[in-house]
Amino acid sequence: MIDVIPGILAKEWIPIQERIKLVEPYVEWVQIDVADNTLVPNTTFLDFPKFLTISRPFLEAHLMVANPEKYIKPMADAGFKRLIAHVECHDPRVFLDQVKYEHVEVGVAIDGPTELDQVEPFLDEVDVVLVMTIEAGFSGQPFLSENLEKIKTIHQNFPDLPIEVDGGINDKTAQLVVEAGATRLVSTSYLYKSPGQIAHVIDRLKNM
Repeated sequence: MIDVIPGILAKEWIPIQERIKLVEPYVEWVQIDVADNTLVPNTTFLDFPKFLTISRPFLEAHLMVANPEKYIKPMADAGFKRLIAHVECHDPRVFLDQVKYEHVEVGVAIDGPTELDQVEPFLDEVDVVLVMTIEAGFSGQPFLSENLEKIKTIHQNFPDLPIEVDGGINDKTAQLVVEAGATRLVSTSYLYKSPGQIAHVIDRLKNM
């Protein structure tokens, strides 16, 4: 069964709380997008101690920032269990060297337009790779099908590495990325567009 991870990109705390409550009965993980206007032209909620009020589900951070290392300790202290930094950040090696001092799972993300060879050197030392099928920064963008080849190649070369996919995920694109080798689906706009149907949508994505 595929893991479904609801994604939350928000500037204020209340909508984050509301969206977590909507999916809490149905998932083990939620992804919180983090942007500070350095890597992508967007800014999200950055008052991390607020997340200490969330005990379930587990929290994963998608760090769309130029210097992810500065967020490692604040987010680990706030209860985040998985931190994913972008290979397009200033120096992913600094992040990977520093994050090992915290008790968290570690991931690396590759943006939609970025060539696969930029992330390959790091894949044998992370717990997950996040393949963006849009250009990171904003929800609701169209799915970039050319990224299916990245997923296939990673799956072939690292068959035991969990592959998370984020961007334009719906019932049709989910089928494509799962067939390519994805094991985790991050859904934001598609999942939350009909709050009354969330349980049904999650179940459908899980059983791709």
